[in-house]
Amino acid sequence: MFKHQHPYPPFIPESATKLIVGTLPPPRFTTGDFKPDDVNFCYGSRDGQLWKILAQIFKVDLRFENSAEAIEERKNLLIENNLGICDMVEYAYREKIDASDIGMLKPKLRDLIGILRENPKVDTLLFTGGNSKNGPEYFFRRHIKGLKDIQLKKVSKEVPRIHQFVLDGRLIKTVSLTAPSGAANRAVGSMGLYKQMKLKNPQLDTIDFRVLQYEPFFTE
Repeated sequence: MFKHQHPYPPFIPESATKLIVGTLPPPRFTTGDFKPDDVNFCYGSRDGQLWKILAQIFKVDLRFENSAEAIEERKNLLIENNLGICDMVEYAYREKIDASDIGMLKPKLRDLIGILRENPKVDTLLFTGGNSKNGPEYFFRRHIKGLKDIQLKKVSKEVPRIHQFVLDGRLIKTVSLTAPSGAANRAVGSMGLYKQMKLKNPQLDTIDFRVLQYEPFFTE
């Protein structure tokens, strides 16, 4: 059984008002077996699309290479835009060594509520995925289950789904974004809204679609 340990602690600048919340990076980030164009940082897989999306939203150029400069560029982007990253899973076990969320067994969750209490400026959680099993929203719901004073209330059922809850008198919003993984491209391609937009603009691709979806929540 492979222990899939998250290789990165939360990265939360003092100015952060929003947290990007996922699950775990691919197992090769735990073992250090990087591909040449991986970045040794959160969401650094060459197969992921988060940094491509954020580069378009914030109009910056980012290196996509295994270098210290690429890491610093990402940290600076987060700091300058009041963003942090705190994934839900500290570690999990796998029988098959792959990056699928569904393959995670016996996950140990991070204490996101405690982390929120330590970072009182944060008012938004940006889940990089929804409430499907072992997705970030799913794990957050599991994390707060049994906490009677914390209840997720639906704000919008449209994609991306929006909820809110109150923590110690502080209102916090959650947004369940379409996952920025390459594996989610098929799901994006099947969305009615994507198909409508593609008909109007044949040049539109799945990254463009996510940029349009993500931008209001990252920049508001």
